[in-house]
Amino acid sequence: MSTLTSVHHLALTVTDVDRSVPWYERVLELKEVARREDPESGIRKVFMRAQADSFSVILVQHPDTERGGFDERRTGLDHVAFKVETYFELKEWEQRLADYGVTYSPAKASRTLPGSAVVVFRDPDGIQLEVWADPAS
Repeated sequence: MSTLTSVHHLALTVTDVDRSVPWYERVLELKEVARREDPESGIRKVFMRAQADSFSVILVQHPDTERGGFDERRTGLDHVAFKVETYFELKEWEQRLADYGVTYSPAKASRTLPGSAVVVFRDPDGIQLEVWADPAS
């Protein structure tokens, strides 16, 4: 059997792709590469790719958006962490988030992996996102 090599994409349900796409482009520097709207189901999807082509995020808008806000304590997605190589880069992300008016918690030690550091913030729908730096090698 073949071995899994990476995550191809992550699909996030959002309430409004037209609001979320510009945020993900501006704040996370993702690039829109495809858009599909299914008139039959009412589902709208926008395929976005990281600059380095290392991962993709699909933003999905379902016609029924009458649901509670994101809550990482419910079964399902807890959060998404994006990786940077160094603590210095993590600090650069703090500045980037501040420049775009995104509320975040400053870099701090991760409670998950000793030596790692993380900056936590949320997208327009309240989905918890992180920028993560592993321990220095």
